[in-house]
Amino acid sequence: MVGRQKVILTPRYYLDNFRYVLDFVKRLYGGLLNEAEWDFVRRFESLSLDAQCLYVRFSNRKGLFFRINKLQYNEITDLPAAVDTLIATGFIDPLSPRHEAFGNDALSVFTKPELLELLPLEPEEIRPLAKEKKEGVVKYALQELDFGEVVTSLTTHETVVKMNFEAESMMVKYLFFGNRGANMTEFVIRDLGMVNFERYDDSKLTARFRSRKEVEDKLLISLTSEEFYDLKEGDTPPSDIYNWFLNWNETRPELTEIAIPGYQKLVCRVGGYLERQKLPEQALSVYELSDRVPARERRVRLLFRNGSIDEALALCDEIALNPLNAEERYFANDFRDKILSVGEKKRPRKATTRFLSDAESVNIPAAYRHHVEAGVMNYYLEHDFDAAFTENYPWRGLFGLVFWDIIYDANVSAIHHPLQRAPSDFYLPDFYLKREDLLKKRLAELTNKDDWRRHTGRMFNAKYGITNVLVDWSDELLTLVQRIIDLLDVEQLRLILLEISRNLREHTRGFPDLLIWNEQGRYEFVEVKSPTDHLGPQQLHWLEFFQTIGVHGKVVRVIWEL
Repeated sequence: MVGRQKVILTPRYYLDNFRYVLDFVKRLYGGLLNEAEWDFVRRFESLSLDAQCLYVRFSNRKGLFFRINKLQYNEITDLPAAVDTLIATGFIDPLSPRHEAFGNDALSVFTKPELLELLPLEPEEIRPLAKEKKEGVVKYALQELDFGEVVTSLTTHETVVKMNFEAESMMVKYLFFGNRGANMTEFVIRDLGMVNFERYDDSKLTARFRSRKEVEDKLLISLTSEEFYDLKEGDTPPSDIYNWFLNWNETRPELTEIAIPGYQKLVCRVGGYLERQKLPEQALSVYELSDRVPARERRVRLLFRNGSIDEALALCDEIALNPLNAEERYFANDFRDKILSVGEKKRPRKATTRFLSDAESVNIPAAYRHHVEAGVMNYYLEHDFDAAFTENYPWRGLFGLVFWDIIYDANVSAIHHPLQRAPSDFYLPDFYLKREDLLKKRLAELTNKDDWRRHTGRMFNAKYGITNVLVDWSDELLTLVQRIIDLLDVEQLRLILLEISRNLREHTRGFPDLLIWNEQGRYEFVEVKSPTDHLGPQQLHWLEFFQTIGVHGKVVRVIWEL
């Protein structure tokens, strides 16, 4: 295999990328920028080349404060002049007493030994602080020392600056990426060839946000999620976090549709945290704010524990009428039976337990205890079957190859920037609803197995190495995909891919562990379970779906041979 050619980035690659983002945002979101953001854009564009470079360097780094004597950027021809320009134009400010609200960030740019040396401390204060971690020294300085004196001590021998326009800079990047998780390093990993993205005509990329309120609502949920994470990782008591969240929820604005999925996820995270902190009543009141997975299940369990039997049963019935995934579907019936059997000697078994108990068993040497699937695979190899590890891998790959151009079709208005790894609606019901006709048309075009082989082979070769959220590239992928095509009927393939498309978040997982087949055309998809393992609802979903459409699948229980 020929090695990947080394890529050398241009000296000011980061500035080129930031300018691209600015131009992109002006074109797609110019009408959504407020006056402060437009002021930032205009002032940035009027800076000298060196000053632009230095500001972008700051904005791409973690933190708001920087020590000038620690900066080394060879592409900036006159660093002191660039610093002076940024100070004169208000893009950075020297550390001063008015930055006390940012004191923790300011002090954190120094090491612990530097702080002990530079802070205005008396000898009797230094000795106990020497035993503290850096965080303890910073906390002591902010609580016990005059911040003005701290600033004077720290800046006597060097310049420390704070980056300004951080909110405006963040907003530009947020509008481009559409979330807080991505950052400018995405350009770097693309340009270095570490990730190959699907190529788009920029003119076909569409805006993710249609209004300023959509932007602010989605950003509000992201920032609140980050605040929740900081609170629970800090020393904040769980009861205070509960009160904080309820107060926030009561005062938040009515959310636009784009922010609802993030809000629902946040509700479930807060509810789960409160449950783990042994606050069931508070967790229940939070879960009641959501009807998404797993909030309803958790509500049923908490209602049952606190004795609200009728409410728990009613909610089970509600879930059974409209389950959002396999977990909810099986849970609603199983837990209803559990509630109704309270006091009886014989408890009903869950659907997954019943299915597993009816499964066949095989004896496997105990040497495979930590590699149970390999042991079962070897068992079938010894019984004249070929075998392969499959699980979700080839099914996800099959879906990705068959529908590649539909997934990444910019005309569906779900591709919003050139570094996007998946459509913005990929895990939403909208994915299927918007593309139903296209998906069914593609499946209708693949009339026989030769069509399926040719199409998947052509897409595999044409797209190899390009990132696709469902396709994990390897040389064996096409072999496994085409093995499945050989073994199944065309109509079975169509039905499975349509079932996946209706809920990509849930239905791209839970497939059986192994595929076995022989020369006579016999095959089975085999879910392997060790004596201590259990069958998951999504695994049962696929096994039952396979039964419904005539695909051969089964569970095998392992019995260890000593």
